[in-house]
Amino acid sequence: MAASKSRTGKRATEEPTKPAGDVQAFAEAAECLKTLAHPVRLRIVQLLLHSRYTVGEIAADCEIADNLASEHLRLLQRCGFLDSEREGRRVYYKVVEPHLSKLMACVESRFLTEI
Repeated sequence: MAASKSRTGKRATEEPTKPAGDVQAFAEAAECLKTLAHPVRLRIVQLLLHSRYTVGEIAADCEIADNLASEHLRLLQRCGFLDSEREGRRVYYKVVEPHLSKLMACVESRFLTEI
């Protein structure tokens, strides 16, 4: 931004434009990021970004009990990251938050050396 001269002949600098938002506005984001900040949940998101899976398939991949996988899925759904759809007796989970793919790409590029 260009500085302008004031009546006294001194240059007046303009205040930089701040981004929108404040600390309170980020409260929900912080809660959902806390939910994501778990290794099993990050793996679940990674899996579900590539395909849809059942609780049993997710539990097997993460090497955890089905009931624990269900709890992780419930927390991710509560933040609006996932949805489920029933097909007969099976319930499949899928990612519905489009921004998760960018977030996961950032995580993978920073922390997974083989990708």
